[in-house]
Amino acid sequence: MTLFRRLIVFLAGLFGTAGVAAAAAGAHAFSDPALTTAATFLMIGACALAGTAALAIAQGPGWSFADVSGGLIALGTLLFSGALAGRVVWNVVIFPMAAPTGGTILMAGWLVLALAAFKRRGG
Repeated sequence: MTLFRRLIVFLAGLFGTAGVAAAAAGAHAFSDPALTTAATFLMIGACALAGTAALAIAQGPGWSFADVSGGLIALGTLLFSGALAGRVVWNVVIFPMAAPTGGTILMAGWLVLALAAFKRRGG
């Protein structure tokens, strides 16, 4: 497994952990629904990253749309969920428009994942 794919799997684990923690914080410490949204996207992102890494590994050692998709989904999730959670929990703004930027990157990541369906065998 390449270093990049290991990073994607590592981030999947971190996002999953952060998603559970954010869900618990949303249920017990904060009443802002934005934290629940952040938790949901972290959990979905964790699953997506594990899936993109598995698909990339199955497609072979070279770079694939699955790899690119994993990177985009990781970055988009980090920006989107990080912006929401940072505002709710620490009253911190990463940068103006971080959440919409992250959401746009997430959509691009999902579209690139769709392109992974067209990878030909052996190529």
